[in-house]
Amino acid sequence: MRKIIHCDCDCFYASVEMRDDPALRGIPLAVGGASDRRGVIATCNYEARSYGVRSAMPSSHAKRLCPSLVLIPPNFDKYRAAAYQVREIFHRYTELVEPLSLDEAYLDVSDSPHFQGSATLIARAIREAVSREVGITISAGVAPNKFLAKVASDWDKPDGLTTITPDQVQDFVAALPVRRIHGVGPAMYKKLSQHGIERCGDLLPWSKLDLAQAFGSMGETLYRYARGEDRRLVANNRERKSLSVERTYAEDLINRRACLNQLPNLLAKLEERLANLTRRGAITGHFVKLKSKDFETTTVDRQLVGGLESHEFQGMMEEAWARYKKPVRLLGVGLRFHTDHMSSDQQLRLFD
Repeated sequence: MRKIIHCDCDCFYASVEMRDDPALRGIPLAVGGASDRRGVIATCNYEARSYGVRSAMPSSHAKRLCPSLVLIPPNFDKYRAAAYQVREIFHRYTELVEPLSLDEAYLDVSDSPHFQGSATLIARAIREAVSREVGITISAGVAPNKFLAKVASDWDKPDGLTTITPDQVQDFVAALPVRRIHGVGPAMYKKLSQHGIERCGDLLPWSKLDLAQAFGSMGETLYRYARGEDRRLVANNRERKSLSVERTYAEDLINRRACLNQLPNLLAKLEERLANLTRRGAITGHFVKLKSKDFETTTVDRQLVGGLESHEFQGMMEEAWARYKKPVRLLGVGLRFHTDHMSSDQQLRLFD
């Protein structure tokens, strides 16, 4: 049995901006690209969320939902500096820190000597130090494993602390809505609901085989999580799983040829980023992403071993275009890498 803390800064980019400019507090605020240049929202504060504004939403749509929204461009140097301060605080209590993104991390404090080994008191001290030294708030979840710690950190946001003790696990998980499970998005939730599954307790009568047949690769995860099980270790030597480059165009790409013409520039940028990586596994796959003008998204993913072969990406781009045959607003290309530390809950990032 481990003592795991999941820490997640509250609306991180927006919090840093509100810290530096108190006039931004108490008003709807978002950090992201300009609404007249097809920008997207990176994050927003809770005032903006009350209007329905969300991360990854087109900025133009966010402005329609909330006309009073204050939209400011991101300053990643400032956010990285704040993230390093937060991470330094984590390392005061344990060396087993697994970052998921700039503002989120798992900590294993099972062997920490601080506060007589109390993970809850360590989490409380971390939150107080982040507030005092960094000037932002952070929510934390304490539990016997990573799955439950992540659920707990989101339980009382913002600025919350939730602890799930070992003797509370069974009852807590049985009542947990399945939509709280990381990886259960709208499509999977709809499928679960069609089977009468609303809470994790509803999964308990299902065998592992039945879940796999009904829900594919997610079946085994549902089986384990419904029982509060998660044996993944906190790994402080995470390896990159993928690398990608995306571009949103000011004007739609109206046909297949226009999309293919953008491929050399995207691959050149991807090759540049690949050359700058200091730690990665072997390339195991290539993928192309396409988003149509009405925000339908498709991805073509192939398991290939090799480098940046342009003809492979060209074929995938043509396949993606053929699915919709509509003007395109966004193109992306990427690579997948082999890693020994595969994790099902690594956060997808708007900005890498």
